[in-house]
Amino acid sequence: MAMEAAEIERLIREAIPGAEVTIDDLRGDGDHYAAHVVAGAFRDKTRVQQHQMVYQALRGKMGDDLHALALQTAAPDDA
Repeated sequence: MAMEAAEIERLIREAIPGAEVTIDDLRGDGDHYAAHVVAGAFRDKTRVQQHQMVYQALRGKMGDDLHALALQTAAPDDA
């Protein structure tokens, strides 16, 4: 089952308030996306911790509704 880009963006924004989120559908199939997320909540977090926050926001949909997500994250100072 494919997932809409708007749904990915909504889930991330709900879990990480104030995040700037850009989602690109890489293949046009609703299954392979790239996400760029910039959030103040990422300050003083490692890249792994930032990615974990985004994956948690997706509420277990990775690997099921969402097959692939190329993820770039940054704090506003690093963007």
